[in-house]
Order: sequence, then C-alpha cells, then structure tokens
Amino acid sequence: MKPTPETLQRLKEIVGEKGFVADERDMAPYLVERRELYKGRAAAVLRPANTEEVSAIMKLAHETGLHVVPQGGNTGLVGGQVPDATGEEIVLSLARMKRIRAVDAENNTLTVDAGVTLAEAQEAAREADRLFPLSLASEGSCQIGGNLATNAGGTQVLRYGNARDLVLGLEVVLANGDIWNGLTGLRKDNTGYDLRHLFMGSEGTLGIITGAVLKLFPRPRAVSTAFAAVPSVEAAVKLLRVADGLSGGNVTTFELVPRIGVEFVTQHLEGASDPLPVSPSGPSPWYVLIEMTAGTETARLDETMEAALAEGLETGLVSDAAIAQSETQRDDFRRLRESLSDVQRAEGGSIKHDVSVPVSRMAEFIARAT
Repeated sequence: MKPTPETLQRLKEIVGEKGFVADERDMAPYLVERRELYKGRAAAVLRPANTEEVSAIMKLAHETGLHVVPQGGNTGLVGGQVPDATGEEIVLSLARMKRIRAVDAENNTLTVDAGVTLAEAQEAAREADRLFPLSLASEGSCQIGGNLATNAGGTQVLRYGNARDLVLGLEVVLANGDIWNGLTGLRKDNTGYDLRHLFMGSEGTLGIITGAVLKLFPRPRAVSTAFAAVPSVEAAVKLLRVADGLSGGNVTTFELVPRIGVEFVTQHLEGASDPLPVSPSGPSPWYVLIEMTAGTETARLDETMEAALAEGLETGLVSDAAIAQSETQRDDFRRLRESLSDVQRAEGGSIKHDVSVPVSRMAEFIARAT
C-alpha cells in the first residue's frame, strides 16, 4: 500500500528534516546495490537517529499497513536491502545510528548502535587494546546491524565463529514497534529462551536490530601470514589440519582462492600482482591465504608457518608458498582475497551465493557443483 501524504508527513515528523529523504536524486544511493543489478523505487527513505524513532516508525507502519525495507550499509550483493519497483515501500536506513554506547574492557564487551560500521567497531575495540574479530572486505561501509541480521562470517570464522558467536545481547524493534531490550553483557545466562539467535540471520524479517553487545577478545601481538599454491581442494583441507595442529589451534584465517580469482584481481585491481611466480608447467589451480595469530610477541609464528608449509611441500600438499615479510606484503595478500567480489564486476554478471558445508566435504561439494 502506497503511503498517503498524511502518512508521509507523520513519518517526517518522527525523524525530522535530517532523517527524511524524498527527493529522487537524494534517494538514489539507497535504491540500488553496489553491482547495480538490483534497482528499486521508494516512497521515501527514513534515517532515524535512535531506537525510539525506529519504534515510532514501525508503530505507524503497523497501523497503516506500510511496507518497510530495513537497510544497513547497503553492501549486500543479493538485493535483499533494495525496495521493489512499485515505489510504495519505505527504506529504513540505520546509517545515522552511530553511537558507541559503551566499552567495557574488563568484561570484554562493546555496546554499539546498529549503524556503527564494522571498521568503527574494530577501532573502538583497538583503542581499548582489544579485538573485535569479525572482518569483511566491506568493513569500511557495512554496518553492525546488517552484519548481525545476515549472520556474517568473515575471514576469521574458523577461530572466532560467525557473527552470532560474537554477540552477547541485542536490542530489537519488532514489527509492531515494541522494543525488545536484550542488551545483556552476561556470558553465563541460563534464564529462559535465548531470543537473540532468532534475530541474527533473519535479515530483518522478524525485527530490526538497533543495538548490540559485542564480544571482545585479547588483541593479538604476533601475526604470520602466508599465501600458498595447492594442487587441489583436498590438499587444501589437509594443509589446514597440518597448520592448525602445528600451531596449537592458532590458525585464524584459511581462505581458499581459485586461480581464476587471482587472475581477475591482477587484471582489474590497480597495483595488484601475482603473489607467487607461475611455474613452467603452468599456474596452480588453487591457492590458500593462511594467517596465524598469538597473544604474545615472543610467539615464533613464522617458524610455525614455515614448518607447516615445509610439511606441505614434502607431502605434496603445497607446490609453492610465500610468507609475508612486511606489513605491506601482508596487506597485499589480504587485499587479493578481499577484492575478489569487486573485481568480478569487470568480468560481467556472476551468481552470488553463501554456501556452508562441513570442511571435510568441501572437495566433494565443489566437484559435484562444477
């Protein structure tokens, strides 16, 4: 149902001049996703400044039958944050909700508004000498609310888990405007139902996340990063077990990259280069980005990484590898992985997916799917 002029005026009164966008040019960035494959129209874009305004919007929407599309940083690649083409829906952007509500270093928690970007949350943790380990290529623009609503994984999921594993409490506005306050910082809470997990991964269908208590961790003092060529997915899985075993569980990142991905990055990303020389017999079909971290600067992680790669070379799991010798080289390795989605735009359309299978069955899945 298209909102009436009266309803639009009531919405404008809720969010004020700064929070109400109806001009087509000003609305345009909210109506298309980054690959420009999904485009929609909207009656207005609302930018509430706090949870109370979100609640008031949803109460009015419930009363009038108004359709609302929640939107975080608009970094999604499958169009879920974009309104349809009718022009009858309202986009509710959380971009103005930017407060760092509390940092509790002793309890290892960070409480934030949903519109705080992932990079801002990471920086708030870093200033407290702590780590918030969720890490994505879009962390400069994606928002915590969207990360939790989609249960984002990121590059450190092996060690720290998905987004839902990094949250102790939520604040959520329900479809009728009621506010559920579950902002607890408790690690032990055996009282009743754990409702937060209903909302994480629900993509805004059950309620709009407006705040969260995030788990923090000790900040790593030692890091070792490597980029290795492997002959197959099976070899990559075995190498992961070697690296994880030798490091005592300190593998933080283990990302599988196909050769075509490396070629896309080196062709379309300015300044990018192939991390490993191509052998006379041809390039490797697969690569892995490996990162180990530890809490003490005296940890000899490069030696551990060398031992894991040496075992891989001896057993045929690795054909070539390089360990980052500087922060610049480490960043180059990471940038190659993080740029994979963006560089695909230069190669035309692609089907985006986020498939989860047991690590032990990755090779089987890829073989059956290709």
